[in-house]
Amino acid sequence: MKLEEFEKETELSRLVLGRVKSGEKFRPQAAYDADGDCIEFLLSNESFYAERIDALVTVYYSQRRREIVGSLIKGVSKVIRKFLRHAPGFRIEIRDGRMRLEHLFSAYMWSSPPANREVRLTYEKLRDVAEDKDIEVPVGHFAKA
Repeated sequence: MKLEEFEKETELSRLVLGRVKSGEKFRPQAAYDADGDCIEFLLSNESFYAERIDALVTVYYSQRRREIVGSLIKGVSKVIRKFLRHAPGFRIEIRDGRMRLEHLFSAYMWSSPPANREVRLTYEKLRDVAEDKDIEVPVGHFAKA
């Protein structure tokens, strides 16, 4: 990972975690960064390490439990546009300006199949976790992709 990519990811993590007020219980959340055309979601505020699974997705794993605690998803607008070209009937449902994150993971898997079984299983876990925790992300201009 390049230094500037690491700094951008760290900055986005601080932004997401900064939304939690002191003394308030952490709730899973997601944020879209228009400048980086990326989405970061966090399931907890515990320490994590990052592991890139492909050019677009970095997975955050708990330092203590080794379970998925979040992810950074790059190239959101580009992937949605590409997917719409290949599947013009596809639409991501947007309600009250928010999109369910599991739909985006499905679009990523469908738009370019993962390189190997392990990466595919990780995408499926990310999708399942996002669905289970009911993670939604505010949509920016990428919704019109």
